Amino acid sequence: MPSNVPDSTRASARSAEKEKQPRTWGARLREYGTIIAVALLLSFLFKTFIMRAFYIPSGSMENTLQVGDRVFVNKMIQKKDIKRGEIVVFHDDANWQPVSGPENPLRKSLEFIGVLPADSSHYLVKRVIGVPGDHVKSTADGKISVNGKTIDEPYLYPGNRGTDIPFDVTVPEGKLWVLGDHRSNSADSRYHMNEPSHGFIPRDSVEGTGWFIAFPFDRAGGLSGGDKAFEGVPSPSTQK
Repeated sequence: MPSNVPDSTRASARSAEKEKQPRTWGARLREYGTIIAVALLLSFLFKTFIMRAFYIPSGSMENTLQVGDRVFVNKMIQKKDIKRGEIVVFHDDANWQPVSGPENPLRKSLEFIGVLPADSSHYLVKRVIGVPGDHVKSTADGKISVNGKTIDEPYLYPGNRGTDIPFDVTVPEGKLWVLGDHRSNSADSRYHMNEPSHGFIPRDSVEGTGWFIAFPFDRAGGLSGGDKAFEGVPSPSTQK
C-alpha cells in the first residue's frame, strides 16, 4: 500500500481483511456456548419468577383439565390474595401422593432449568374452595356451603355432585381447602381429614395459579372464571 495513504485508511483496510478471515471452531463454539447459556439463564429466570409449565398426569380436574394437558401457572401472585375458585398448583408438602419410582436425573435437570414442563410427581393441581377463616361444609343434598351460602359449581365433572363425602371444616390461617373438579376421582382435602394436615394445604406451598392451557392446541385457552361460583359468598367475619 502506498506510503502516502492516510493511517485511518490503512487501519480500515486491515480491519476489513481481518473480518474476511474465517473464524476458528473455537471461536464459534464459544459464541454458541454463550448463546445457549444466556437462553438457559433466561428460561430459568422465567420459570422461577414469572410463569412455569406443568404436565397434568391424572383426571382429578376433568373436564377443566385433561390428562396430558400442558398448563402454565402464574408465579407472580401474592399468595395472600389467592381467591376461592382459582386453580392452584402446589407442592405436595403433606405427602398426599404415594412415593413414586426413581426419578430421571436428566429430566429433572431440564425441568429445573425450565426447558421441560414439571411432571407433577411432587406437585398437585386442585381448585380452591376455602381460604383462611372460611367455614366450608357439605350439605344434605351433596352440595357445598361456604360461610353459610350454598354454591353452584358449573365446572364440576358431568354427573358429579359437590361432594359425596360429608365434611365440616373451618380453614385455619395460612391454609387452603382444595378439591378436584372430578369429585368422584379426586383424592383431595376430603380424603386427608384424618391425617396430620387435616386436609388443609399450606398457602405457602402454592407454586402458582392456573393461567392457561398451552397444549394440546385444540384445547388452548385461559383458566379463569371459577370465582363466579363464589359470588355472593360472605367473608368469614360477616357470615351468619
